[in-house]
Amino acid sequence: MIDYLPAVMAMLGEAQNRYADPSAWNRLHAELGIRLPNDYQTLVDAYAPIELNCHLSMHHPATEPWNLGDWIQDTARAWSEVPWDDLDADEDPRLLFGLTELSFGTSDGLWPIASTDRGETLFLTAADGTLSGILVEDGEGGWAQYEMSFAEWLYRYLVGEDMAGPNTSAFYPGPVQLRRLPMAAGERPEPWSGPERGM
Repeated sequence: MIDYLPAVMAMLGEAQNRYADPSAWNRLHAELGIRLPNDYQTLVDAYAPIELNCHLSMHHPATEPWNLGDWIQDTARAWSEVPWDDLDADEDPRLLFGLTELSFGTSDGLWPIASTDRGETLFLTAADGTLSGILVEDGEGGWAQYEMSFAEWLYRYLVGEDMAGPNTSAFYPGPVQLRRLPMAAGERPEPWSGPERGM
């Protein structure tokens, strides 16, 4: 069985930990009223703010630009304004996944944790304040559910599996492409590659 966190980090290369700060996570968890998973925190600390393979972006709680807390709250607020009662049954995540209600940024709701430039949003699902499982909206009203950790989801995403529903793979052969997001005006993104992975 694969241990997904070290497997993902092996693909991404040596941890950078440029902004790792336990107090930033403590502040974020206090603001949100929920604790984000350890594997997610480890990967964010190791690499974020980052864009992976030209699409998937992750923010960090200790940086002002690309701040994870601001992004989670802004994204949850935007999703809370969607008129959910007008959806067709095959586009309603409540009916698709047996959710009694649909809320964002609540103890029994969905928590946005990453997104892509293709319009996909990745959510952790919460029940009674405990996070478990992942829902992904594909940017066009389609939803997919994944009963797995974030590290497993990311591993499968990077090896080219459909991780936002059918026909959504974003596979790039060769090393994973990483791009450090600019932190100041006039700064350019810094691209680099992970180690060779035989793909």
